[in-house]
Amino acid sequence: MSTNDPTRTVGWREWVGLPGLGIEWLKAKIDTGAQTSSLHAFALERFGRDGEDWVRFEVHPWQRSSADPVVVELPVHDRRHVRSSSGHVEERYVVTLDLRLDGRIVPAEVTLTRRDAMGFRMLVGREVLRRGFLVDSSASYLGGRPPKDVRRANRRPE
Repeated sequence: MSTNDPTRTVGWREWVGLPGLGIEWLKAKIDTGAQTSSLHAFALERFGRDGEDWVRFEVHPWQRSSADPVVVELPVHDRRHVRSSSGHVEERYVVTLDLRLDGRIVPAEVTLTRRDAMGFRMLVGREVLRRGFLVDSSASYLGGRPPKDVRRANRRPE
């Protein structure tokens, strides 16, 4: 890390943004146990475009809700076998996108998976964190919170 890029401290959970996808606010768990970041992707399907592999999927930005889905189409960057915290191995598509964390936008490799049983729509892994972030496991939302109407939308029931 260079001296021109100061280290920022984030909590164990943060509000992040995916600006290239038009998603300003998404609640994420900061996961130092995961190498690659992961996004909860609904209706995932692979297709071809100009001889390349692409994926189409939906992002549901609000926890426990399918309201306000965002349909995304991105080229497949890679396919990887990922071992979950329970030990289950799954092959996942990997896409690259920009991630906003604590006001900084950093490029990220992100695996796509169904995270129905998980409490967060996104995990932010070590590949992003090593770009100048430290984690304070006793804190939350050090990077700030969205406006109150966004936080309320995140809590609304299905």
